[in-house]
Amino acid sequence: MFIVKDGQILLIEKKRGLGAGKINGPGGKIDEGETPLQSAIRETQEELHVTPLKPVKLGELHFAMSDVPHIICHVYRADDFTGTPTETDEAIPVWTPVSEIPYQRMWEDDQYWLPLLLENRSFLGKFSFEGDRLLWREITPDAP
Repeated sequence: MFIVKDGQILLIEKKRGLGAGKINGPGGKIDEGETPLQSAIRETQEELHVTPLKPVKLGELHFAMSDVPHIICHVYRADDFTGTPTETDEAIPVWTPVSEIPYQRMWEDDQYWLPLLLENRSFLGKFSFEGDRLLWREITPDAP
């Protein structure tokens, strides 16, 4: 879930789990009985204590990683929220101007699809990683 408001994007510095220490958007696993949207909202509430308003799914990302064979991420954008971004055991909130996104602290694939999200364009991404290193990518902008 990426919240974009007033020329800034609300990111997190992940404190634990896969990607600990990296900058990313809030998110996580889909619980049994949840839709991807319900999961994205719940994870944002848990990680930042905010609730995104009127989120829209813009992308889907498929990952093959050395230690996890297949991960699918549903990527949402919201332009408003309720609550106050608050540090939790999971994450530190990081408001960043959209012109200064710290790609060097993010997963390598983010630089290829996050600009599409910022343009409100849909996308489909497929990536292969060995550890933190991106081996292969395929991005389809304006995917249904």
